Amino acid sequence: MAAIPALDPEAEPSMDVILVGSSELSSSVSPGTGRDLIAYEVKANQRNIEDICICCGSLQVHTQHPLFEGGICAPCKDKFLDALFLYDDDGYQSYCSICCSGETLLICGNPDCTRCYCFECVDSLVGPGTSGKVHAMSNWVCYLCLPSSRSGLLQRRRKWRSQLKAFYDRESENPLEMFETVPVWRRQPVRVLSLFEDIKKELMSLGFLESGSDPGQLKHVVDVTDTVRKDVSTARPHDQPPRPHPTPGWYLFQFHRLLQYARPKPGSPRPFFWMFVDNLVLNKEDLDVASRFLEMEPVTIPDVHGGSLQNAVRVWSNIPAIRSRHWALVLEEELSLLAQNKQSSKLAAKWPTKLVKNCFLPLREYFKYFSTELTSSL
Repeated sequence: MAAIPALDPEAEPSMDVILVGSSELSSSVSPGTGRDLIAYEVKANQRNIEDICICCGSLQVHTQHPLFEGGICAPCKDKFLDALFLYDDDGYQSYCSICCSGETLLICGNPDCTRCYCFECVDSLVGPGTSGKVHAMSNWVCYLCLPSSRSGLLQRRRKWRSQLKAFYDRESENPLEMFETVPVWRRQPVRVLSLFEDIKKELMSLGFLESGSDPGQLKHVVDVTDTVRKDVSTARPHDQPPRPHPTPGWYLFQFHRLLQYARPKPGSPRPFFWMFVDNLVLNKEDLDVASRFLEMEPVTIPDVHGGSLQNAVRVWSNIPAIRSRHWALVLEEELSLLAQNKQSSKLAAKWPTKLVKNCFLPLREYFKYFSTELTSSL
């Protein structure tokens, strides 16, 4: 995709910016159902859009949508939390940034944005037929990137990044606080401390490391036995602390020890992410200890190839979307894999590479990436 110029908030809208006047949304014809009700309720019935779920049209509003003015009902809120940080293999978000659903998605043409919008939301909130106009464009700038904050009924919230963080911290079942996403002009290169396995190839394939970049951005440590706080401090630059190769017991304690060294001071706004991985080899006692030390229960994530389940890992992490039910492995599948592992004397040689993508891609909201095109070297 060709790069587009940086957006100037004071500039006149280009031909790729669609501005919909109120006349396009002022029809008082009898509405249909669902999202077709939104424009009718706002224009004909003078209902405040904050009292309507802009995701589905329900009038049973649970809270306010974090990104755009309007309400969100409880079922749509759960869907939003579950899918917001899910990404496809092409590096773009998997679902609509408004309703976190949608079958056909419009992709933002800003190379620093990964957001998508479904035809249904665009047509119901911006104006009928808008999705078709956008679809015909070569480069389209989305509603979170446009200099203008309003398009039809779709009004971007002021300080939407702060609103998103507050929404997630308030509504999510995740016990850990979410870091506020970072505007593109403030994003720094990700800095990683990786234990036991070098993941430079994976990070480069995802665009987070530039070829020939300062090796200080990625520190690979194989033996941590004698690593002390000073060593971790000198290894910093790193925002992604140790990720050990999943083996029992001892590695858990080493990971937790170095995690305490690496954590920023309480209240620091700097994004700091960690991940501990188990290849289904920790016993019940070790699992309980891990959950107590890491202050959360693990999520079992499958590694699927060719439509069949090949392997799985348990993951403890504060990275967004790790705890999404879209990834969760059902108990029967986990038990089946555990049985296979017990029959096999050889553990998996490496952790699922798809997991690397799914874990790191949400970090595009926080850190600089040097390429918008993902390579297939994984």
